[in-house]
Amino acid sequence: MTQPHSEIRQPKTRSKLLDRAGLFLSCLCAVHCVSGLVLVAFLGIGGGILLDPAIHRVGLALAAFIAAVAIGLGAIRHRRAAPFVVAMMGLSFMGGALAVPHGTEEAVLTIIGVGLVAIGHVLNLRGAH
Repeated sequence: MTQPHSEIRQPKTRSKLLDRAGLFLSCLCAVHCVSGLVLVAFLGIGGGILLDPAIHRVGLALAAFIAAVAIGLGAIRHRRAAPFVVAMMGLSFMGGALAVPHGTEEAVLTIIGVGLVAIGHVLNLRGAH
């Protein structure tokens, strides 16, 4: 007996939701990095909260989990390696950002990383069509 059409599409919908969540978090991360630098550099406020290393560790863990699930499932489903490779490069940049002191270098590495992860999610969403 075959499954109803809605049950067949359900994993794709979950994967799309995860890809969209990944895109949202990537954008949020980029805004966080830029706003943190601006607030600290120009206004001298917010450094304790916005530049807290725990935010970066949690963000990287969340990004890695969402990317692994969404992009991993997408790569298996549509058999395209590009989304996976691009997203993993982005996560590598984000991981590298944890190894440098807080400041401009960290922000640049993080923004490059989240940009690549976002591109990986976009490629994954396009591969689903």
